[in-house]
Parts: sequence; structure tokens; C-alpha cells
Amino acid sequence: MPRAKAHADDDDKGSPGLPEIVARRAWVATALGLFCMNYVNYFLLTWLPFYLVRERGYSMSGMARVGGAMLLTAALSAIASGRLSDRWIRNGATTTGVRTGFMVAGGLATGAFLVAAVVAPRYVSVGLLMLAGIGFGMCSANVWAITQTLAGPRAAGRWAGSQNFIGNLSGAVAPALTGVLVDRTGHFFWPFLITGAVAWCGAAVWRFLLGPIEPVVWKISSNVMESIVRKHAALTPASAAPLPLDDYL
Repeated sequence: MPRAKAHADDDDKGSPGLPEIVARRAWVATALGLFCMNYVNYFLLTWLPFYLVRERGYSMSGMARVGGAMLLTAALSAIASGRLSDRWIRNGATTTGVRTGFMVAGGLATGAFLVAAVVAPRYVSVGLLMLAGIGFGMCSANVWAITQTLAGPRAAGRWAGSQNFIGNLSGAVAPALTGVLVDRTGHFFWPFLITGAVAWCGAAVWRFLLGPIEPVVWKISSNVMESIVRKHAALTPASAAPLPLDDYL
């Protein structure tokens, strides 16, 4: 077996399993936080165009301009927020304070401005939607940075994949629930209010459930360690440097 293949097999054996990952409070927080964030995203993608046309009276082209402007605002906010958060961390701010701060502030702002937009006059609501986009971008820039920091290289794939599974379940909930509410009430007040409340719940999750944003120390069994040492000894010349066991911890 080539050395690269053997090392890859050892890496996989030394990685935490899915049960160990999902048992972590931090994983629960990131999964729930992503669910709340994606709920907002799926609501906007599936129902914002219809809301702008039906309830606000925009033409199809007008709807496209307003909806596109909101998404563009969110994208620009994500770029700016990512650069700013990284700069603050490089300058000495704590990762936990910066990342959590952006997620909480972004979630609170997104929820508040969405709720305000549905009750504000037509042209005021456009500005409020742009502000909600800024808040959403603040969250988008930091959510996966938090996951990668917590999981580390040995668990990033399993952590991110399972987190993404839970997060995208909102893609089934948000559009369906909104459709039921609009059908029964004839307007979008309750869908916007619920979406704002979900964004606030996400902010609470990031603030109170997540905890410190620092790499998780994963367990590695003695059998796996013995296997790693044995294979490394068989594949490495006697004159080579000792096995850097820190790479497997």
C-alpha cells in the first residue's frame, strides 16, 4: 500500500465518528443555528417574489429589481462582514466574541427588519428589506467559519455534512408553512412574523447554546493509536524522524 494511502486510512480511523460529533452541544447549536438561518433563506427565495407582486403591487420587473437588490445587499454584506471579522480576530479579538457577535447581531437585525418590512409603507419596506439583507449577510459570512474552527480537520466533513442535513430541513418547512398561512389568512403578516421569530431564535442559539468557539479535542482509541504507530513503523525507514503523534490528536 502506498504511503499516502496508508496515511489516509490512518486519518480516517483517527477521525471521530458521527455519533461522537452529534453528541456535542456545539454541534447541536450549529445545526439548529443553521436551520434558523436557512429558514429565512428559503422563505425569501420561495415567497418574497410572490409577496412583492401580490401584497405590494410590484410588476414582475419591479419585483425582480427589489428582490435582486436584497440578495445583492446580502452578498455584499457577507463579503464585508467576513473581511471585518477576520481582521478583528487577527488584531487580537477573540474568535468566540467576533464570530458569535456577528451571528447574534445578524440574526436580530434580520428578524427585526423583516417584521418591520411587512407592516411598513410600500417604499419604506424596500429599505427595510435591504437592511434585513445586511443582517443575513453578517450571518452568512461566519456560520461555516464557526463549524470549521470547532470541528478541525479530522471532523470537518462529517460535522459540516450532518449540520447541513439538519439546516436544510428548513427548506421543507418554510415554504410549506408559509403557503398554508397565506392560504388561510390571505396576507403575509404571520409568515413574516414567524420568519423573524425564527431568526431571533437562531440568534439565541448562537448566543446561549454554542459556547466557546475553539477546536474540539476528539478522542482517539488506544487500538487506533497502536495501529497508526505499527503501520508508520513498517512504512518508514529506520533513519526517518519519529512519528509526530500530535498530528493524530
